[in-house]
Amino acid sequence: MLKKKLQKAFSTSRRHRKASFMIVLFVVLWLTFILFPYLWMFNTSLKPQDELYSSPIRYFPSKPTFSAYRLLIQTTPFSRYFVNSLLVVGGTILLSGSAAIAAAYAFSRFDFLGRRKLLSFFLVSQMFPAVLLVLSLFFIVKSLGLINTPFALILSHSTFALPFTTWLMTGFLNSIPRELDEAATIDGANRWQVFRYVLLPLSAPGIVASLTYVFIFSWNEFIYALTFTSDTAARTLPVGLHSFMGEYIIRWDLLTAGGVLTCLPVVFFFTLVQRHLVQGLTAGAVKG
Repeated sequence: MLKKKLQKAFSTSRRHRKASFMIVLFVVLWLTFILFPYLWMFNTSLKPQDELYSSPIRYFPSKPTFSAYRLLIQTTPFSRYFVNSLLVVGGTILLSGSAAIAAAYAFSRFDFLGRRKLLSFFLVSQMFPAVLLVLSLFFIVKSLGLINTPFALILSHSTFALPFTTWLMTGFLNSIPRELDEAATIDGANRWQVFRYVLLPLSAPGIVASLTYVFIFSWNEFIYALTFTSDTAARTLPVGLHSFMGEYIIRWDLLTAGGVLTCLPVVFFFTLVQRHLVQGLTAGAVKG
C-alpha cells in the first residue's frame, strides 16, 4: 500500500515537473520571439559601417562601436525630433488626460439623457482608422495657423485618444462604490473635494493604465505627424526615423541607433508606472 502511494506521488511530482518545464520553455521561446527584433536592432547599431552591407551577413560585429550613435547626434536633427516627441506626448497626456478624467467623472457619477448611448458611441468611434480624420483635422489645424507646431499634433492626438480614454476611465470610476462619495459628503465634503480627495487617489491605477494607452499612441503616431509637419525642425521621432530611409539606400546605422534611443523613454516610462499599471489592468475585474 505504501509502495503504491509512493509511486503515485512520484508520478504526480514528475508530471508537475514536466508541466513546469513546458511552461518555462514556452515563456522563454515567447520572450525570445518578442525580444529578438530589439536585440537585432541593438546588435546592428553596434556594427562598423563596412559590415552593414557585407556579404555574407555578419551576425555579430567584429569590433563593436558606438560611432552610429555619435553620427546620429552630431550630423542629424535627431535631438530636435526627440524633444518634439516629448513635447507632443506631454501635451497630449495633459490635455486628453484632464478632459478624460472630468468626462469620466460626469459619466460615472451623473445620470443624464443619452449617457449610455454616448459612451457606446465613444467605443464605436475607435473602430474607424485614425487616417479618416486626417483631412478634416488638417483644414482645422491650417485655419488655426498651427501647421508645423507641436500644438497641431497635441490637438490631433487628443482628438483620437480622448474617446477611448474617457470610456476606459469611466469603467474604473464605476468600480469605486458610490457609498464612499456619500460618506465623504456626510463628513462635509463638497463635490470637488470628493473628486479630489476620494476618487482621484482610488482611481490612480486606472488613470495610469489609461494614460499609458495615450503615451503609446502619441509616441508612435506617424500619419498625423507626417501630414502636419512639413518642416524638419517640427518633426517627431517616427517621421524623423523614416527620413533615414531613402529611395536608393537605407541608413541602417542611423536607423537602428535611432530606434534604440527611441525605445529608451518607453522602457523608462513603463519602469516608472509598472506597479500602478498592473493594479490598473486588474481594477474592476471583480464586482463587489
